[in-house]
Amino acid sequence: MPTTNLLNALALFSLIPAAAIPLRQGAGRDNAFWACIALAVAGPSAWSAHLLWGAWSTGLGTTLWVSIAASALLFALFAARTQSGWRLAPLLMPYLLVLGFLASAVRVEAPPLSAAAPQVWVDVHIVVSVLTYALLTLAAVASLAVFLQERALKRKSPTRLTRMLPAVLESETMAGRLLVASEVVLGLGLATGMATQFLESGHLLRFDHKILLSIVAFVLIGLLLTGHRVCGVRGRLAARVVLMAYLLLTLAYPGVKFVTQVLN
Repeated sequence: MPTTNLLNALALFSLIPAAAIPLRQGAGRDNAFWACIALAVAGPSAWSAHLLWGAWSTGLGTTLWVSIAASALLFALFAARTQSGWRLAPLLMPYLLVLGFLASAVRVEAPPLSAAAPQVWVDVHIVVSVLTYALLTLAAVASLAVFLQERALKRKSPTRLTRMLPAVLESETMAGRLLVASEVVLGLGLATGMATQFLESGHLLRFDHKILLSIVAFVLIGLLLTGHRVCGVRGRLAARVVLMAYLLLTLAYPGVKFVTQVLN
């Protein structure tokens, strides 16, 4: 097996324990949990570093692996600093594992990123974009937990999965905080993107699919946050809006790469 295939397989397999251990009987934030989460952070992070060694690659597979590594790392920090954040693992970690399989299947060769703007602007924009997607991934998972919990309560039939997840109020609180952070960082990402675009072409905006979808997601999140403060929008309606914003951002970043690199 070539070295790259072996490293990719190790990164993929490192996600499996973290996807499985929250489902065990009597799961908790114990040493076994942290060991699996540490492995889920280390594997994708090491593989992403290998893929990016020397220059930032624009390939879809690399983008997905970097997103997986960032989301796993952010989740580990979030789980350590919040009382119930670790309970999102049954939703998040299997999702990251699915993304890992997808990233492994679409290892499309793509040229390194080249830009006329100063490298520092490009680097800042990339870091902010990755952080935005990781934050909104966690916000979407917390919102999905709200949706599932409220549906189980309405039907008066909790499932094994909903018993593992945070309570509705806890999930709403986490989703709200993550959404505020996502909106701030997404706004910063749009600003750095416009600055990079201006330095490259002299124009602030280039209205392509990525920019338009990102702006719509930014506006949608802003409207939700305003509606929550003014009208008390919450529950499943708010969860649907967050999931829609996450879908838009997914279409803006890996989605556009999938169309241009895989379908074309």
